[in-house]
Amino acid sequence: MTIKDLNPSIVWNNFHELTRIPRPSKKEGKAVEYLYNFGKSLGLETIKDEAGNIIIRKPATPGMEGRKGVILQGHIDMVPQKNAGTVHDFEKDPIETWIDGEWVKAKGTTLGADNGVGVAMALSVLQSDDLKHGPVEVLVTVDEETGMTGARALRPGILHGDILINLDSETEGELYIGCAGGLDATAMIPYHTEAAPAGYSAYRLKVAGCQGGHSGMDIVLGRANANKVLARVLLHLLRDCGARLVSVEGGNMRNAIPREADAIVLLSDGKAAADLVKGIEEAVRSEYSVTDPQLGISLEPASAVASCIDAEDALRCIRALLASPEGVERMSNQMPGLVETSNNTAIVKTEDGKFIIKTLMRSSVESAKELLAERMRAVIELADGTVAFEGGYPGWAPDSTSPVLHTMKTVYAKLYGKEPAVMAIHAGLECGILSGAYPRLDKVSCGPTIMSPHSPDERVNIPSVEKCWNFLKAVLENIPEK
Repeated sequence: MTIKDLNPSIVWNNFHELTRIPRPSKKEGKAVEYLYNFGKSLGLETIKDEAGNIIIRKPATPGMEGRKGVILQGHIDMVPQKNAGTVHDFEKDPIETWIDGEWVKAKGTTLGADNGVGVAMALSVLQSDDLKHGPVEVLVTVDEETGMTGARALRPGILHGDILINLDSETEGELYIGCAGGLDATAMIPYHTEAAPAGYSAYRLKVAGCQGGHSGMDIVLGRANANKVLARVLLHLLRDCGARLVSVEGGNMRNAIPREADAIVLLSDGKAAADLVKGIEEAVRSEYSVTDPQLGISLEPASAVASCIDAEDALRCIRALLASPEGVERMSNQMPGLVETSNNTAIVKTEDGKFIIKTLMRSSVESAKELLAERMRAVIELADGTVAFEGGYPGWAPDSTSPVLHTMKTVYAKLYGKEPAVMAIHAGLECGILSGAYPRLDKVSCGPTIMSPHSPDERVNIPSVEKCWNFLKAVLENIPEK
């Protein structure tokens, strides 16, 4: 059995088509072309704007012309993450899927269900000839995962609808009416290099086996951040074993909790260092035995190198990495269980005489996000570095009086015999940005259940897709008149 054999077949077949098309963030050109041709092939008005966003309009079915217009919205790009040892080129290779009980998974890579399944549902609405609905627009944006640049570039006036249903949330049975805003930070700490000291040998220090995950939704789970674990070990090697640091590299996506990180170090006594690393590994594995049972730290011989970072500079950089804010900073007072503010230490690397730290800050409170940025700045400047902030986007303030929320709650209760949960999410949805250009849109987000997005453990629950599809069809049929 393949995913094309699952129900609802129209949704799974459309998702299958998307898995065939490489679409990492900023490299979605082929997928954008596919979407444009999809709309045109149905004889529908199809627009590609300057950013590459696709808008497809489907007229109301007979008798539904007076209903409010609905915009179904999702993003086409996906986060490219793979397991060590998995051979996959995200710019060329299709995603290989498989079925494991009630879950669809990918073979060693991210699945792209975030947000491919939501987009597949929107395309299925366009394709279906047995649905009842008012005027429908499908908006599929680009580059959501690395800055929401598609949503930012959407110009006012191009959309006609009254209601926005975002299909990018990831728990069936929950309706989302708010999300966190975000801010990217890039810190740079300069360092000097010098010749490698005589009598030292090169070793590779590696942290691997962390679960990682979505830096917003999964940050509350307390999983290990490979970059922070690496800094912890390096501090002891540099300070207690006289190690010299050559290079550091960890993480590759701002919105993914880093699963792996490694460093090249020079050691005069490999055995003493190995004993120290083993002791730290035992402690770290114990701390993360529940969240990251596969976490491991290794120290292996590496190829000889000619230079290393100045000893004092290296300690300054590692201390800054260790001290910079990480993980959950504060939980929400308004919504129990919701993270208010967090920081993901996503990427670290040494490059051209600079120790670089890249993080993604999130908060549903703008002033808290600003304070977090100032704390980051303070740490980096104390280490004689600089930090730049960019890519800030607003949160989406909850509106419990939303008319479409009322409609969706009523429809869900009628379909499934219970009220859906009404939530806010500690992740970036494009609703907040789209509100800038379209402040009068009535907005709600929903979606099927997706676990571990932004990691190779990403999976989508099969029954939840069918429930979400049936719910979406019923909502469209029950949208009120203007």
